[in-house]
Amino acid sequence: MRRAAVAVAAGVMAVSLAACGSAKESGDNADSTAGSAKKGDDIKVGLLLPENATARYEKFDRPLIEKKVKELTNGKGEVVYANAKQDASTQNQQVDTMVTNKVDVLIVDAVDSKAIAGSVKKAKDAGIPVVAYDRLAEGPIDAYTSFDNETVGKTQGEALLKALGDKAKDGQIVMMNGSSTDPNAAQFKKGAHSVLDGKVKIGREYDTKEWKPENANANMEGAISALGKDKIVGVYSANDGMAGGIITALKAAGIADIPVTGQDAELSGVQRIVTGEQYMSVYKPYPQEADVAAEMAVALAQGKSLDSIAKDKVDSPTTKAIPSVLVPVVSLTKDNIKDTVIKDGIYTVNEICAGKYKSACDKIGLN
Repeated sequence: MRRAAVAVAAGVMAVSLAACGSAKESGDNADSTAGSAKKGDDIKVGLLLPENATARYEKFDRPLIEKKVKELTNGKGEVVYANAKQDASTQNQQVDTMVTNKVDVLIVDAVDSKAIAGSVKKAKDAGIPVVAYDRLAEGPIDAYTSFDNETVGKTQGEALLKALGDKAKDGQIVMMNGSSTDPNAAQFKKGAHSVLDGKVKIGREYDTKEWKPENANANMEGAISALGKDKIVGVYSANDGMAGGIITALKAAGIADIPVTGQDAELSGVQRIVTGEQYMSVYKPYPQEADVAAEMAVALAQGKSLDSIAKDKVDSPTTKAIPSVLVPVVSLTKDNIKDTVIKDGIYTVNEICAGKYKSACDKIGLN
């Protein structure tokens, strides 16, 4: 399954990324194994995740990466974990601690892609390779895995237009983008605009500080006040957490039955999709992304080539031709919950349909 995912990802990369030269051709990205001594299975992997407000990091990413590292190292590899709780300075300090403790490789999901660059260089100077996970951090990154972020935005925009139908011609939407410090947020926004621009009027647009639901809620209240509740026909929300805050504001204003997008397939988001409060989310197969990150990290720690894992290259603002794998995404609506998050073992029907959600599940045949 993983090989198939990488093969598909390679196709996606070919379409979505400009062709990059090899590492040798560019001269900007040194040999990924340089400075990394040959080691066996007894390795130490540093894992730095950005925050714990979004459910995915503690529920999926961390345990999945830990499990795969164990599998790849015959149970001998150790994952040393830290969460920055949305603080870039804290994450920089965490990198320093990992360097001091002499981990063999780092997997970093950056709070702030620019602010982390100096710490990435410190790790590199200490002979510790760095895998950028989910967000493309700046600095001398050795490898990168994520999803095709512009495609995520396009998927959201296309779903919103489909839900709006003829209403797209007359009404206005509100765009609730992610944090300006997250490079992924800019790509989601770019992808969404490529679909929405010229098709629907964007009445208000926000870059939401720290992706926080309460900030999205406040922004939505401002949009309703400025535009009038009868003028808003839909909301582009870049993720599920913000969608929750947005929907709370809509309910408070007496606005119902308008489509709201999301991303991450959080349990609360899936449950809102079941009830019809949220129209869709973007399901990102975390097991595939986590497996690739673990494979990259273990290979780098052991001084091995990434050629069999990463078939493509991507450029960051500071580093050229980073070995990369992008994993495809799926538009999640009430019509394909069984074929996505349930089939992949992310949630069970009982988890989704617990308590007050049972009757809504029964209505859509989710039982």
